[in-house]
Amino acid sequence: MLTITNAQFITSAASREQFIKTAKPVIAISGKSNVGKSSFINMLTNRKKLARVSKDPGRTRLVNYFDCGSFILADLPGYGYASVSKQEKSKWAKLIETFFAEQCAAHVFALCDIRHEPTADDRQMIEYLYYNIIPFTVIATKADKLSKAAAGRSVQNIAATYKCGSGDIIVTSSQTRQGLETVLRRIETVLGAVSEE
Repeated sequence: MLTITNAQFITSAASREQFIKTAKPVIAISGKSNVGKSSFINMLTNRKKLARVSKDPGRTRLVNYFDCGSFILADLPGYGYASVSKQEKSKWAKLIETFFAEQCAAHVFALCDIRHEPTADDRQMIEYLYYNIIPFTVIATKADKLSKAAAGRSVQNIAATYKCGSGDIIVTSSQTRQGLETVLRRIETVLGAVSEE
């Protein structure tokens, strides 16, 4: 199975001009503010502090790139943070849209908090990915906060909202590392598909 060793932060991009050019497949990570993107990246790369975890939502305001050996992770700005000005939100949204238009992500991990109903912003992101035919996997984070039964009900609800199969949703917890092997297998599949193109 794929293992990620010695993952490194590359750079942050605030505009199209700063997006990195790479021959490696790019896997993007999207999700609302405070969904656990940084914790997910740290779990995935087996590095405790590779991505900075903040208690204040909305800290990721740039596209942060990480070299994971056979692929690049691109951490997108978190969306939907209420305490940010409309102008700032609009700037983040434009950056995300430009990223997808320019970067040609091989795959997107669309993170959502398993404890809550998908927000309007979550649904808009999924609709955007469907509309632009961008391959994605839904990652339900923070599974350690719910019982197994409650997590199962939540997954069914997320699947119905996103119009996908519940088996297409990977349930994860950065605390217990639940779902890590499944995510790594999904990355292997993505990389295999890219190499065949």
